Amino acid sequence: MKLSVHTGTHVDAPGHFIDSYFDAGLDVDNLDLNVLNGPGLLIDVPRDKKKITAEVMESLNIPKGIKRVLFRTSNTDRGLMYKTEEDNSFVGFSADGAKWLVENTDIKLVGIDYLSVAAYDDLDSAHIELLKTREIIPLEGLKLDEVEAGLYYVNCLPMRLVGAEGSPVRCVLRS
Repeated sequence: MKLSVHTGTHVDAPGHFIDSYFDAGLDVDNLDLNVLNGPGLLIDVPRDKKKITAEVMESLNIPKGIKRVLFRTSNTDRGLMYKTEEDNSFVGFSADGAKWLVENTDIKLVGIDYLSVAAYDDLDSAHIELLKTREIIPLEGLKLDEVEAGLYYVNCLPMRLVGAEGSPVRCVLRS
């Protein structure tokens, strides 16, 4: 099998956008399985939003103590995960939305329904906001159609790839 570590549903390690973290060995093999597995909340982002900004994050009223949140956006409605060509109009985090999440929530696992947690024009800055703490794991490429919003048990297992800054995962929600 020959594929990118960022193929399909996958996680990013801190070294994905931060070279000094990659050089320090902060790779997929060091991700905390306790963060990747446990109770989580699937929420719907208002469909008229093109980015998950600080304002959007504040409006979602995510309760304190929630460590895993999966964000379903209009990406799901548009079937973006089923398209063969990349679509740069996908919904993702803006830099200020990512910063707001880091500073105002207890979230450690951030899942989204397309191949990047960050909006296309905030690709570097939003990833860096999330990854610089070394405590938050982006989970990208989730297929969330036909799943109701609510609380689930998240099981997310990356491949053990020593020295990799990302990994495909098998991620399942159990009610």
